[in-house]
Amino acid sequence: MSRSSWFRRGYMSKIARLLGKEDPKKQNFPILEGHPVGQQHAQETVDSHHTVERNVRKLTKEFRIYRWSPDNPHQKPYLQSYHIDLSNCGPMVLDVLQKIKAEDDSSLAYRRSCREGICGSCAMNIDGTNTVACLKPIDADTSKPTIITPLPHMYVIKDLVVDLTNFYNQYRSIEPWLKTTKLPEDGREFRQSPADRKKLDGLYECILCACCSASCPSYWWNPEEFLGPAPLLHAYRWIADSRDEFADERLEALTEDDKRLYRCRTIENCRVTCPKSLNPAAAINKMKIRHLLSIPVEWRSRNKLLIVKSRVTWQI
Repeated sequence: MSRSSWFRRGYMSKIARLLGKEDPKKQNFPILEGHPVGQQHAQETVDSHHTVERNVRKLTKEFRIYRWSPDNPHQKPYLQSYHIDLSNCGPMVLDVLQKIKAEDDSSLAYRRSCREGICGSCAMNIDGTNTVACLKPIDADTSKPTIITPLPHMYVIKDLVVDLTNFYNQYRSIEPWLKTTKLPEDGREFRQSPADRKKLDGLYECILCACCSASCPSYWWNPEEFLGPAPLLHAYRWIADSRDEFADERLEALTEDDKRLYRCRTIENCRVTCPKSLNPAAAINKMKIRHLLSIPVEWRSRNKLLIVKSRVTWQI
């Protein structure tokens, strides 16, 4: 072995020991075979690249999550901080919650099911907006925390889980099923023209997540009397369905008590917050117009009702 070869091998062995590699010649760089220094430089380059890549992709973001448990009723609700590495987490807020529950805190309570924006289970308030966590992308700005709280103006059962009993009872009250007095002609299904079917677009897509009702001030003030945007949207879905034979009866049931329908003030928070981009306020206005046009003119005049550009205003 020549002096230069001995020096080169000794130098490489020292570098290998410093880097924790026993034999750099075993690295798979066929093009550099017979050039140990070149192989060592190549290995260092690869290691450096991986280190830089890991550091760049390692993004830690703070999530502040509302916590309250009935097991500790005397403890006030608080926001608990979790720091999540976004480089090994999914892109949606629900992925963060799943990661926290699986790896950091199994006591965190929230609802979830389909994770595809269909069931509406994971509805909550994220950074001040009611939405479903499975459709809400993570804000990549790591300089500010993401704040997650339950749906507002709802009774909290635990953490992010709210009591939706009243909401579902109101939905049940509008009888959300097809009502007819006769069977279909062929005994199999009720047919509908494409034009009539088109009228249901923007109505049937509601997933009952309650984001709209929880964002409606009219519902905050009168949750026991006013049905709220979501149930009323579904009510109009059946009133507008050409196959249903009880549209007038449905509308009459809604207007027996003015508070069930007319408490809506067309604030349109429901339209802004809906994760499915629906417009419950428009459906409610259509039911108001249909009801008012069915009232005798004498009654309307006596009660000083004004109908202005498809919006209803009560003159006091």
